[in-house]
Amino acid sequence: MKQRLKNVVAPILAVAALAAAATAVAQQAPKPEQLIKWRQSAYQVIAWNTGRVKANVDGQYNKEEVIKAANTIAAIANSGLGALYAPGTETGKGWHDTAVKPELFTDKKAGEVAANFNKEANELAKVAALGDVAAVKTQLGKLQGTCKACHDDFRKKD
Repeated sequence: MKQRLKNVVAPILAVAALAAAATAVAQQAPKPEQLIKWRQSAYQVIAWNTGRVKANVDGQYNKEEVIKAANTIAAIANSGLGALYAPGTETGKGWHDTAVKPELFTDKKAGEVAANFNKEANELAKVAALGDVAAVKTQLGKLQGTCKACHDDFRKKD
């Protein structure tokens, strides 16, 4: 009788423990509004650092500043930005209303655009380390092209 009771109780306890763990994880998952805020913040940091690189290639070049900015862009590009595009974040408000088109969440091209952004961001970091201003300027243009491609296809126009 004891063994039969154990055979019944053990699975029930396991299911209860699993349900409790799932509930705890669900409670800790960020809300869509928070994901949108993080996403918007990440792209603001990318934009600021892209501006830093552009200012250097268009003016007085400071290799160390360019390296810092390029490394920051690459770090953010490789940080798993895709996780900030979770279901429920195609509409809503972070710091401001999201400008993402719903197609971003279903179009297979979005993954290609993101992969190109990562590739060009990593290449910018490599080129920046070499200090060749012309090469940095060319690579910055390639990176900005990936930004434009995403904006053209997946960002709402004002």
